[in-house]
Amino acid sequence: MNITLKNVTKVLGKNTVVDKVDLSLKSGMVYGLCGYNGCGKTMLMRLISGLIVPTEGEIRFDEVLLGKKIDFPESIGILIESPSFLGGLSGFDNLKLLASIKGKITDEIIKKTISRVGLDPDDKKKYRKYSLGMKQRLGIASAMMEAPELIILDEPTNALDSSGVEITKKIISEEKDRGALVIVTCHDQKILEEMCDIVYTIEHGKIMSEEVIEHEKADN
Repeated sequence: MNITLKNVTKVLGKNTVVDKVDLSLKSGMVYGLCGYNGCGKTMLMRLISGLIVPTEGEIRFDEVLLGKKIDFPESIGILIESPSFLGGLSGFDNLKLLASIKGKITDEIIKKTISRVGLDPDDKKKYRKYSLGMKQRLGIASAMMEAPELIILDEPTNALDSSGVEITKKIISEEKDRGALVIVTCHDQKILEEMCDIVYTIEHGKIMSEEVIEHEKADN
């Protein structure tokens, strides 16, 4: 997958929240968005995911124009802002309900995904009784479970303990190796750089800088 943004601008009222953004993104890479709260990171993620449409400019997926030929990317997993599920259902039942929309994956895959984020797939606890960290882990699982080509994670390490952060970093690395295109934000600059291949700094809706991150290769 190749995603191309050309002159993408989003105006809300009198405020330009995304300002003439040009980006070229490709599969097998992890891209980070860095900046203060309200700088336009989440809005840019919403634009790429098709949840909102640009005021100006265009977004293309392999030359297919988003908002014209397609309304949403065909293969995408999203966690934007706080995860939200049905409070009266267990984690597994929530993900099974979500997976039933496309009918692509089995119960076994759902359970493996729940285990992958460090939760117990057989836990009958209702979602309303989950801790914030458990809710965040389930949100990450929902974005990953169908092995999408595009994964968008807005502050995935929020409310996670150190173990959860390490699990998230490992999952993002595995998804990259699988060939997914991952876009992620994180308020912790160090963690963001550990997760990403390229980090874009955003100010006032503009891309101000691009940093290519060199990672040391682990010994086999």
